[in-house]
Amino acid sequence: MTIQHPRLKALIFVLLCAAPLLGSGLLWYRGDTVLPLAAYAVVSVVAFFLYWSDKRKARTDSWRTPENVLHAVELAGGWPGALIAQQVFRHKTRKVSYQVLFWVIVLLHQVFWLDQMFLGGTLGSIL
Repeated sequence: MTIQHPRLKALIFVLLCAAPLLGSGLLWYRGDTVLPLAAYAVVSVVAFFLYWSDKRKARTDSWRTPENVLHAVELAGGWPGALIAQQVFRHKTRKVSYQVLFWVIVLLHQVFWLDQMFLGGTLGSIL
């Protein structure tokens, strides 16, 4: 399978990963924890393989991975792996309701890290 517009999609991916990477790296640099960085990596690998498995099951009419499980893994930090898997396997890219929730999850991660880096986590105290 080939990815359409790979350079553009790679650029978008890098830009989307910038805030989580910088925010996690900043926490690590301050000596707080390396956990967010590790969690993104591990959960992204899990998300990638869940998408791969679900795509295979879709082709063979087998039992599928529930969408709420995929979204939970994305919310837990696996959205980068999910985004790569969506492009590599062309899976879950056309279902609008799925994509809307996926991008809301990505946006939540962006807002969280931008808040951590620039506002000192003040949004968490408001919510």
